[in-house]
Amino acid sequence: MEDRLPGLMRVRIALLAAAAAFGGITTLAPAAFAQSSPLQAGIQGTVIDPSGAVIRQAQIEVEQNGRKISSTVTDADGHFSLALPAAGVYQLKVAAPSFQTVVRSLQVRGSTPQTLNIPLSLDRLSQQVTVTATGTPTLEQNVGSAVAVLTKDQFAHTMAIQEALRLIPGAQVTQSGQRGGTTALSIRGGNSNANQVLVDGTSINDIGGGVDLADIATAGIQKIEVLRGPNSAIYGADALAGVVSLSTTQGSTPLPQFDYLAEGGNFGTYHQEGTLSGRYRPFDYFTDYSRFDTSNSIPRDAFHNGNFTGNFGWSIDAANSLRATIHHDRAATGLPSALLLYGIADNAKQAYEHAYAGVAFDSQTTTRWSNTVRYGLMRLRSLYSDFSPTGIPQYDEYGDLLGYLGAPVTVKGANGYTVSGQAQYQYLESYPNYFAASTDRDLVSAQSVLRLGVHATGLFGFKYEDERGYSGGPSSESTHRGIYDYTLQVAGDLFGRLHYVVGSGIERNPLFGVAATPRASLAFDLVDRGGNLTKLRASFGKGIKEPALFDQETSLYTLLSSLPNGPQLISQYHVSQIGAENSRSFDGGVDQTIENGRGRISLTLFHSQYTNGIEYIPQQGLTELGVPAPIVANAPYGATVNSQAFRAQGVDLEAEQRLGSHWFARGGYTYLDAVVQRSFSSDAIGPSFNPNFPDIPIGADSPLAGARPFRRAPHSGYFGVSYNRSRWSGLLTGTLVGRRDDTDFLSYDANYLPTMLLPNRNLDPSYQRIDLGVSYAASRRVTLVSSFQNLLSQHAGEVFGYPALPFTFRGGMRISFGGESWRWK
Repeated sequence: MEDRLPGLMRVRIALLAAAAAFGGITTLAPAAFAQSSPLQAGIQGTVIDPSGAVIRQAQIEVEQNGRKISSTVTDADGHFSLALPAAGVYQLKVAAPSFQTVVRSLQVRGSTPQTLNIPLSLDRLSQQVTVTATGTPTLEQNVGSAVAVLTKDQFAHTMAIQEALRLIPGAQVTQSGQRGGTTALSIRGGNSNANQVLVDGTSINDIGGGVDLADIATAGIQKIEVLRGPNSAIYGADALAGVVSLSTTQGSTPLPQFDYLAEGGNFGTYHQEGTLSGRYRPFDYFTDYSRFDTSNSIPRDAFHNGNFTGNFGWSIDAANSLRATIHHDRAATGLPSALLLYGIADNAKQAYEHAYAGVAFDSQTTTRWSNTVRYGLMRLRSLYSDFSPTGIPQYDEYGDLLGYLGAPVTVKGANGYTVSGQAQYQYLESYPNYFAASTDRDLVSAQSVLRLGVHATGLFGFKYEDERGYSGGPSSESTHRGIYDYTLQVAGDLFGRLHYVVGSGIERNPLFGVAATPRASLAFDLVDRGGNLTKLRASFGKGIKEPALFDQETSLYTLLSSLPNGPQLISQYHVSQIGAENSRSFDGGVDQTIENGRGRISLTLFHSQYTNGIEYIPQQGLTELGVPAPIVANAPYGATVNSQAFRAQGVDLEAEQRLGSHWFARGGYTYLDAVVQRSFSSDAIGPSFNPNFPDIPIGADSPLAGARPFRRAPHSGYFGVSYNRSRWSGLLTGTLVGRRDDTDFLSYDANYLPTMLLPNRNLDPSYQRIDLGVSYAASRRVTLVSSFQNLLSQHAGEVFGYPALPFTFRGGMRISFGGESWRWK
């Protein structure tokens, strides 16, 4: 047989045999080029736009009887080729950003590749499928809740998830310093620990909702969904303000595909990423490992992050499938502290090691009934290390060491107020000192979906979570919680135009008992003329959040209960046992498509009420409450109490438009009116006063009643402009954020007076962050990439006292091998 093959084919067989000998492709060569089998059928061709220009990275899929047979993407010249198992009738689907998807029936005869030239027309805005709003795959246009979906091409040049989330309406991302600095997300004015974050359906929140977005890379992530509004009905505790869902890539090419990316940049930045993916018969696989290193621009602030992602699927038969995912992150960053406030970089470090994994079994039991069973696990480990004091020693008149001061500094807020002096920097304690935290979570869940006729679907869900961990070191008392969640929901449509979702969750938590979280949404297709749709929508929901381990262990109620006059203080200040935080939210809006569906404008009004928020009380606050000094000394981290309430309301405006066949633009603006209605700092302790500004009350550690919550701008916006043509692609993005209230936390100067405190109002400056990413396909296998962050080189930080990373750049190349590019080349 081999003697009768063309010479080029013999060369390919020899190359595949050599690859197998060195641990390469061992299972695909027999399937594709077995010497005792006839050559496979196939298709090849070119995808072009209306002007005749080729379209690169167009997605080609072939199905037969509803099952995906093979897929690939066009190369830099718009070419594609696919092998098929045999002659027959297939369904061909061709899709590309900014173009209408083409679906056609295809008759393949014989073993000679069939050549096709496929023109694509300009597309209307693509309709995304979302899961976060309803718990089941639903077209975005049929959802009454406010949901945003970002696909890979919209965050292609970003390194971390926090960079992509800046392009979501109503979302404000705040990073303390530079790469690796603690990064928080606020959705529509909610607290940063009020968002449920999922990766492939597995929650990665710490107990109590906290998620540091600094070390969550975009490597391996294919899609990001963000639900703005509570959804504890489906996701349980922590979905108080919103839900962020990340989905990883799945392998699709019959031949393995290997991609390797290497980049370098200023400030000692290096980035490498390798992926291996593919599909073999009923199995698909995807693995990704990335490593990022940088020194940042200030002393003792080096950061490195290594991420592994795996996604493995098995289509058991037409009705059943099994999928396993795993993510492992290991990161470490220097903690130089607020350099602009102290003038001296701290010698501290934060290290993380996180792992989360899940296994899901999906079964289409009947045509009307489907079921999903899932097991998930999460392991979070962190260690804070402060190796040595770096401040200026301070002594009393007897020569005894009192502590360490910062350097003399002059600090000016965006509100125009200025202070000068030296702040208390580090207290007298033993060095090095450490603070370790550990969280384990295992969960088992089941979800059953039943179609109730043509226009309605019922969903029932059950979830059990086993949580345990400690905060402060292995010697600290470990906390254990067993949590039960139940969900009942009905979704459907009336007359094909009114889409509804109504349901509730019930959570049983050992800390706060049983709580219900109802939720409902409506979407009404008002007008549909000439391809332009007007949709009205509204939603309502309640959310709940359990306390963090730290909050439970440092409860003010527990602390006061140990005092002789504890009951009197508890009654006087209305202190309760640490418990759940709550939210109630509703929104309404209108979506309007324009230019025959090629553009969209959306307007949303929202109102959220947050109650029983947990506040932190420092040691000085405990002293002012009348807690004896020995008790205060035994509470080095202060205390916590459910005491805060605030309201957040406003407007989201977003728009997106296809500009011809190569350009796409999107942008948004949010006005946020947030006001603290109740605060322990105001009601019990009282405000602080800087003698330099004696008439201005200051919240030293938390906002005062009547003020805005910290670090939430009344005005914020974003924009993104992308370009794709032939070998070139580019993405220009911008984040625009106005002034915010904040505190400098400088309660004491060298004389233990509050002369370094600045007024809260508009303390943080506004900033504009502009980023650019460009790529060029030099050949079928080599793509040159470059990224530029903070093009304006603004030094204003997102958190007061922390300098921002100035202009940075990275450049490198991506090399691709395998996939379908080996066929008929």
